[in-house]
Amino acid sequence: MKLATLKDGTRDGQLIVVSRDLRTAAIADAIVGTMQRALDDWAFYAPQLLELYDALNQSRARHTFSFDAKSCMAPLPRAFQWADGSAYVNHVELVRRARGADMPPEFWTDPLMYQGGSDDFLGAADDIVCASEAFGIDFEAEVAAITSDVPMSAKPEEALRHVRLLTLVNDVSLRNLIPAELAKGFGFFQSKPATAFSPVAVTPDELGDAWREGRVHRPMIVHWNGKKVGQPDCGTDMVFHFGQLIAHAAKTRNLRAGAIVGSGTISNKDTKRGYCCIAEKRCLETIEHGAPQTEFMKFGDSVKIEMFDEAGRSIFGAIDQSVVALHE
Repeated sequence: MKLATLKDGTRDGQLIVVSRDLRTAAIADAIVGTMQRALDDWAFYAPQLLELYDALNQSRARHTFSFDAKSCMAPLPRAFQWADGSAYVNHVELVRRARGADMPPEFWTDPLMYQGGSDDFLGAADDIVCASEAFGIDFEAEVAAITSDVPMSAKPEEALRHVRLLTLVNDVSLRNLIPAELAKGFGFFQSKPATAFSPVAVTPDELGDAWREGRVHRPMIVHWNGKKVGQPDCGTDMVFHFGQLIAHAAKTRNLRAGAIVGSGTISNKDTKRGYCCIAEKRCLETIEHGAPQTEFMKFGDSVKIEMFDEAGRSIFGAIDQSVVALHE
């Protein structure tokens, strides 16, 4: 099943069901009005939404319209929880190598995670608004899981059973603000502006065999200013699967329905598969040449993040954003 949230002038938008081929959609207001309400009582609403989804795919649904990603908010326009992990330890290792820092061995057994801002997410086509290019604007292509209620101290196997939806993420980072923030010892805040999500969130079964062992086994395709810069496989080199990430987040607290847990930047050891964030490219350049050569994003730059199935069909729709100045 594929779900999205239509812009309707309200903070939480209108839940819609989207066809498998992303061509048509139907408003779900006769069933449930918002994504959060659907997640709050998934067992009740999901079968009804699935019935509408099946009718949509069989051209039996009434009052359908053409689906347009630009008319969508994030699938969950605001959430009670946004926790982003770092499941691709290769990415962390490269960053530390580039600055000459040792890699703590526990990073391979205990995931890194930060709590991000969840009150103001971006839709897939919304601009990345920034006050200054000097902040070091970077994209980060990720996958995220949206959960039902997860009890405190859930084990990874149990936590994985609470995944309701999957989505793509652009976890925008302001790289030049990060060092000073981390030096304070309290983590990210100003260096992590609003996060963007793919127009559509999908139930794991939509991925077929590509969803296994708590991982999405498909390439993440990233274009920067129209040029493909990355196609790493999301299942390869993912040290911590989503069950482990969710369990980590729930170690000392309950996670409520609609919690979003991110994978962190997709990163493969095979550098020929490119990169999902500029910082990783700069780290590789520093390791090889002693200094980075690639600049961060400028006003007017664009980034496109998408995932396709084996037949070449877009699964989630594309995150397709431009960078603009705050007062443009």
